[in-house]
Amino acid sequence: MSSKTPGKTKAKPKAKPKPKSRKTVNRSDVRHDAAVSGAGRQLSLTSQALGRVLTFEYPADAVLSRFFQEHRELGHRERGFIAETIYAVVRRLRWLYRLAGPEATSWQLLLTWLARGEGWPMRQFEGLVSATETEWIGEIKARTLAEGTLAERADLPDWLAGRLLESYDEGVFLELAYSLNRPAPLDLRVNVLKAERDEVLARLIRDGIEAVPAALSPQGIRLQGKPALQKHPLFVDGSFEVQDEGSQILGFLLQPRRGEMVVDFCAGAGGKTLQLGALMRSTGRLYAFDVAEKRLARLRPRVARAGLSNVHPVWIDHEHDARLKRFAGKADRVLVDAPCSGLGTLRRNPDLKWRQAPDAIAEMAARQRDILDAAAKLVRPGGRLVYATCSLLKRENDDVVDAFLATHPEFTPLAAEQVLSAQGIALATGERLRLSPLAHDTDGFFAAVFERRG
Repeated sequence: MSSKTPGKTKAKPKAKPKPKSRKTVNRSDVRHDAAVSGAGRQLSLTSQALGRVLTFEYPADAVLSRFFQEHRELGHRERGFIAETIYAVVRRLRWLYRLAGPEATSWQLLLTWLARGEGWPMRQFEGLVSATETEWIGEIKARTLAEGTLAERADLPDWLAGRLLESYDEGVFLELAYSLNRPAPLDLRVNVLKAERDEVLARLIRDGIEAVPAALSPQGIRLQGKPALQKHPLFVDGSFEVQDEGSQILGFLLQPRRGEMVVDFCAGAGGKTLQLGALMRSTGRLYAFDVAEKRLARLRPRVARAGLSNVHPVWIDHEHDARLKRFAGKADRVLVDAPCSGLGTLRRNPDLKWRQAPDAIAEMAARQRDILDAAAKLVRPGGRLVYATCSLLKRENDDVVDAFLATHPEFTPLAAEQVLSAQGIALATGERLRLSPLAHDTDGFFAAVFERRG
């Protein structure tokens, strides 16, 4: 994304140049003044980290992880402020550039967010900014904007707004965009091999963690806020995992049973693999395939913590790897949680909307079709295949599924709503699963269910 034309698409994001600031506010992104108080230093570090994120060369979470490694002196609260503030700026970047000017620096964008997004009063800036900056902030507070284009109002790149408008009318599009620009809640999935949901809920509440049953997933728990969980006894012993409620629904669509051969074709670090293994009651054989050996390596300790003995991680070079041949026509169920744009997860990963590009979506869709074709070969007659993404784009979802059905008459679609209803999950979704933060307060997910004719 260019600093001068926010929202315009580039084939490959490049480092954002250090622009000249508006008027006489000429501090650089990294402050070199004498603001050494706790609050001043915190803002200075936030500006530094924001400047790195805004190059959009790497995922924001990876940039922040590296930044915090360089600043190990930062406490939990300081890290939380820096991360949450940066994510907020990235969510509302078009609005902030319109307020601060197309050449605004990360420091100016930060001040603009604090003044307009957080609503800091002028007195809260005292001792943190210069007299010139104080005057500039006053102007920012008073500035009014024209309504702007739909994409500007949605805080989305022009191309992405156009793609979403292919599927939604303007009113729903804006409501969806606003929901994507809000932070996501924190969801847990109870490991049914080790605990019951009511037991985990009671323990969390007893420990002072606000928690309620998830609205859709019978294994889900929704937390209020973002409590630290990695040292909680129930996390350590594998009684729960962090997993978005929408993601949990995919496991119920596959509906694995005891003793079956099941394949998680794009397992990644294994969040869904763990759920499938528990639904199988740690019986049968569950193969976790992925092309990234490092991701699969992270799965192994998670499998041990979850108490699963039926998971077999398999590293493959690509979707046509020769090692897949021995599974052809043998799997009872295959889940294809395909690599995708991830644009349904913008609440958690707001930088994705600025890092993705339309040509990358076209390439992704072609790869998704290839992966689905390859995975389908593993399904036995009478077996089930589920294709899923965490994208909201038709080209990664319905278009891929329609192309698959047109060339694979041996597969019959099953209604996702009926599959879930048979398991006591009431979700009015029709034939294909469509979850969104607007309608369901989950990440955006799509899924289609197929059965291979016997």
